[in-house]
Amino acid sequence: MEYLDFVDDRNRIIGRAPRKEVYARTLPHRIVHVMVFNGHGDLALQLRTRDRSFAPHHWCTSAGGHVASGETSKQAIQREMMEEIGVDIPLRVRYEDTYQDTLRGNIKKFLTTFEATCDGPFQINPKEVERIAFFSLEKIQNMVSSGEKIHPELLFLLRKHYGIR
Repeated sequence: MEYLDFVDDRNRIIGRAPRKEVYARTLPHRIVHVMVFNGHGDLALQLRTRDRSFAPHHWCTSAGGHVASGETSKQAIQREMMEEIGVDIPLRVRYEDTYQDTLRGNIKKFLTTFEATCDGPFQINPKEVERIAFFSLEKIQNMVSSGEKIHPELLFLLRKHYGIR
């Protein structure tokens, strides 16, 4: 069973609970994402598998997920990168945001977004990721404009920090 730390409005840990309970009680918690760019400045997006419980078959950040209880954000994103895309690469914290998840009960999430540079190759986990591909920001803008399925947290980050409308 996966446990998450839940936090107060200032992102200070105030308890821990099973992930299912965190969502059932709409408790604020921490999420991490990484945006992996290649040497040409293109962004790697992963296509989630069709059987994911939330946002199936949506484009998502290069890797991401929940910060497990007791983990730092950096430990969490390193774990998620290995689990999802099979890389261990140098990271830098890029953004710290508060995100209001209105699709799952209006839950406040504290997002830490990392950036990294890597041209691949990636070793995707077929249970979580259908494929990963690099896209220019212009192409991503076209994907958003044409109604491609984009994970809501990715869309939030793209709009706030990467000039995507």
